[in-house]
Parts: sequence; C-alpha cells; structure tokens
Amino acid sequence: MGNKLAVVRVAAIIAAFPFCGQAAEIDKPTSKPNIVVLFADDLGYGDVSCYGAKKIHTPNIDSLASEGMRFTDAHSAASLCSPSRYGLLTGCSPWRLHQRGNGYRLRPGQTTIASFLEDQDYTSAAIGKWHLGYSKDWNKLPITGPLEVGFDYHFGVPSNHNDSTRAFIENHDLVGRKAGEEYRIVRGHDFPKGLAHPRVEDQVDSTLTSKAVAFIRKNADNPFFLYFTPCAPHTHVTPAAKFRGTSDAGLFGDHVQELDSHVGTILRTLDELKLTEKTLVIFTSDNGSTPKDFKGTQGVKLNLADDSGEIREKFKTAKADAKRRGHVTNGPWRDGKGYAYEGGHRIPFIVRWPGRIAAGSSSDYTFNLTDLFATSADILDCELPPNAAQDSISLLPVMLGEADHIAQREAVFILGNGKDSSIAVCTGKWKLIVRYGRDSDQGNELYDLSQDPGELTNLAEESPEVTKRLAAALEKAEADGQTRR
Repeated sequence: MGNKLAVVRVAAIIAAFPFCGQAAEIDKPTSKPNIVVLFADDLGYGDVSCYGAKKIHTPNIDSLASEGMRFTDAHSAASLCSPSRYGLLTGCSPWRLHQRGNGYRLRPGQTTIASFLEDQDYTSAAIGKWHLGYSKDWNKLPITGPLEVGFDYHFGVPSNHNDSTRAFIENHDLVGRKAGEEYRIVRGHDFPKGLAHPRVEDQVDSTLTSKAVAFIRKNADNPFFLYFTPCAPHTHVTPAAKFRGTSDAGLFGDHVQELDSHVGTILRTLDELKLTEKTLVIFTSDNGSTPKDFKGTQGVKLNLADDSGEIREKFKTAKADAKRRGHVTNGPWRDGKGYAYEGGHRIPFIVRWPGRIAAGSSSDYTFNLTDLFATSADILDCELPPNAAQDSISLLPVMLGEADHIAQREAVFILGNGKDSSIAVCTGKWKLIVRYGRDSDQGNELYDLSQDPGELTNLAEESPEVTKRLAAALEKAEADGQTRR
C-alpha cells in the first residue's frame, strides 16, 4: 500500500554548508523556535495513557497529545538504545554502519542536529543518558563527548541508569571525582574507586530534570535546542519515594508516572517563561520496552535516597509484576526491545507547537527518528548539510497538515537487533523483516499489519511480489547510500 503520508520537499544540496532563507513552499515561522526533544528510555507504545495504558496514568504526556499531534506509526531508528540515539542525532540509519551491540559512537566533529543548529545560532544541551561514547581514558582530561559534536552543555549518564560507572558526567569531567585519586571500576566492589559521590538511583531523573530546567531558564532569551534524555523507565526501576505505589502497575508503572511528572516540570517551566508558543516540543522513546526484567539487576547494591518499602526486592521483578497486574507494555505489538518485530521499535511520538500544529490532531504517517534532523532544517528553511542526514526527510508538512506537500514514500528501514542480522522494512500496511548474516537461515518474514498487528502469520511465500518489492527497496537504499531527497 505504501506510506499514506510522505514528504517530498527536502531541498537539494547546493552548497558545502547549510543555507537558509530559501523561498518557502509552506508557511514558515518568522522567528527561530526553541526545539525540545524529550527522549524516554525503553518506554513502550502501551506505557502511556494516550496510547492505551489503563494501569498507568500520564496526564502531562497526555496533555501534549491533546495540545498537539499524536503519531500512531512512529518508529525508532533501531530497536536498541545506542543505535537509536545515533540515528536521531545524525539523521543516518544505524543499519548502514553494520555494527554490533553498542558499537555506535559519535566521532569528534561529526555532524549532528546540535552542530547544525549551532550554525543557526542555537545554544544546545545534551542532558541525560548519552550512550554514544566518550574518550576512553577518564583520568585524562578533558573527557570528550557531546561537546565535541555541537552541544554547548552536557550533564548526563554515560550509558545506562544501571551502568557500572555509577557517576554523572558534566561537560568534560566526572561529577564527584576525588581529588588526587584515579577513577577506577573495580570488579567485586559496589562503587568505583576515586568517586566521592556515586549517583543516587532514585534521584537520577530528578537531578537531570533540575539541570534541564536550569538550562531553559539560562537560555530563555535566545533560541535553544534541548536534547533531554531521562533514564526512566529503563532498568534499574527505581522511582523516587513519592511516586512509589501511585500506579496500578507496580514499581514499573510508578517509574513511568515519575517520568510523566518530570515532563510536566519541563512544560510548566516553558509556561512560566512564556516560551510555550515559541517552542516545538517532541516527546518520544528510544525503542520499545523490554517485557522481561534484566538479569543484571540481581545482586546489585542500590544507592538510594530512600529505601523505604520493598524497593530493594521489587525492582528486580518490576516488569514481571506489571505484566501480572495486567499492564501490556508494548500495546498490541509483538515482542519488544532488541527485536525486529513492532514491539521493538514502534514508539509513542507526540509533537506540540501551539499555533502551528493543530491541537488534538493525529497522524498515521510512517517514519522513524532519523527524520528529526531534516525536520529541524525545514523549520528554519535551511538546506541539509552535504554528506550528512542521509536518511532524513522532513516531517514538517505532516505536522502542519499541509497535504499539498505530502506524497508517497516507499518505506522506512529500521535496525532490528543488536547482532546486525535483521532490518525491518515498514510501509504502513506491509512489514518485511529481512534476515541476513547469522540469522539468514531464518528467512525473510512478511506481515500485513492492517490485519495482523501481532505479526503471527508470515505471508512471505503467499505474497512473493510484495516480499520482492520491499527487499529491492532496501537493496536500493543501501546501494544509493541515502534515502533523503
């Protein structure tokens, strides 16, 4: 069937650097809006109220949907954290790199949304989970990372809420480093050597939110880009004490409701500073949720501000407990994080821009998060940089409901797992999973999602012409080196 809504207007590359101010085909803003990306960690399609959650209540996220546009066929660039983040920031599909696991690092000087916006006089911050690499020796300063790819400020968690660093990084150094001591992660020790103040698990997202609010306040008078990446509801599932017991989905639901509260704090800050109408807010997730509890939680000594209740035991089974209580983390979609099936990469995606995006609207446009780069360029009426954002097509016409500037798009292509052995080809109705490498013996899988959202009936042999067409589209995308227009 192909995609119902596709963008045909991404300007041709005519110069070595982005050029702004071309004649607009659609109504463009007269000033530069702030851009805020709220990027949750392992939040599933079914984890928020406006996408069907019954046991979890997310009023702040729901208000974004009621005041903006909710997408129902949005996809992460990959079904895993690190490559998904790589895709969002670079506009390049991570499957092109043919890496495995977490081998997705940004090189100093690599073009990102932040470096692009820097050229347009934006101030940018990466606050929260990074997971895209730092320099290797953390005892040799400066520790390079986000500031070397266009961000002006960074305060974050290196890879995961449950990583062994147990530390925050601010700009070029660890937070809480002991003076005169080498920082070392020592096997068998709960906390690293040389770290005076390990992260407090149930205060991580509160800390990150306060840093995000401070950044907004400091930069309220000029255009800014905030890439805010809280850790919830990724393992460890450790909501702050005041959120425990507030949901009907156990500790996991409480963690999602804490995430919603922090979203509310960001939105209220924009309201207070009279920035709401000047700001495009995007809420989404890096991939689908994992329905199972992570084995690495076992035997971990949590560092908690408040260990009242049974959190030290319950955090180990939080996902299973939520399921037993009737919560379906990825909604109607099959499997979850780390899989090429829809549950691994179909995600919540909401945009709000008062006066520009129609309140209470929705879209079934099929896209993935690589498209945010071109969207940012389109908002500013700028050319995309050459040799960057290879797989980015602007969402702006879809957001603004400009049907005259929307046409067909063949498919989007999503890295299916961490073994670099599957790619999901998504068109809206048809979904092809291409298996290769170590999984090639499994064969390709074709599903009609309009009839089979659970991906239970493989139609690859029954509809060989569709299988062949979608496989050819992937081959062309790889041969061309880009899908942008």
